Amino acid sequence: MTSPRQAREELGRRLREIRRDAELTGRRLAQLSGWHESKVSKIENGTRPPNEADLRAYAAHTGTADQLPDLIATLRGIEAAYIEWRRLLATGTRRRQERSVTLAEETRLQRVYEPQIIPGIFQTPEYAEQILRRAVRFYGIPDDVDAGVSKRIERQQWLYRGDRRFHVLVTEQAIYNPVGGPGVHRGQLDRLLSVSGLPRVILGIIPATAPMPMQSTNFVMFDSRLVLVETPTAELSITQPREIETYSRLFAELAESSVTGDSARHVIRRAIDTRSG
Repeated sequence: MTSPRQAREELGRRLREIRRDAELTGRRLAQLSGWHESKVSKIENGTRPPNEADLRAYAAHTGTADQLPDLIATLRGIEAAYIEWRRLLATGTRRRQERSVTLAEETRLQRVYEPQIIPGIFQTPEYAEQILRRAVRFYGIPDDVDAGVSKRIERQQWLYRGDRRFHVLVTEQAIYNPVGGPGVHRGQLDRLLSVSGLPRVILGIIPATAPMPMQSTNFVMFDSRLVLVETPTAELSITQPREIETYSRLFAELAESSVTGDSARHVIRRAIDTRSG
């Protein structure tokens, strides 16, 4: 996964190549642009992010105006890729859930990998409430959990409408994670059994004994245009085709490790029996 810093470094290397191809020294480019000469080095090393005016200066003084639109698009992608959770959730949980509804509506194939909990697309209202209350408590954001739950459940309409498809992978650990206590957990497992039989859904469960092809946090793929990756402090939006392809390969390998159909339902029923015993 490319971090925002790595993306800035890649952009800096590209700008360095453009400058060198134009046979300009960093000092000369700084003179032409009216910059302190250290600015060129900082931009090209990725320690100082350029702005659009900086990119225009590079293009103008290196004779590469034809590359400017792509450079600006790359910069804007970097700026949009890293969204702090606190800013995203500044008004509570509903805004984040509204975005999820929009993305689900626009997507034909949604691929989900979740190693710790049952994904939102399958959650019961009670289970979703517990997850969103954790977020409110942990991040200290406004408590609009009821509205957030409502929007999260609204997204599930696409399980039953249209031609959208869902391929969801969860680990066996996620099945056993007792979110909300025995009653909430049992209700969630019953719900998982129910959705596993939907014609638009492939549910894969990765057994605890299965080897993992690569360590990864949870992620969601929206067709082949966007991957959202969640970390404790940020949500990363992955849009570069080569990175999306990497996630696609990872998802495929994780899917190979999973069990589906009756075998997956056997894992869920075993978890229900274990918790009931």
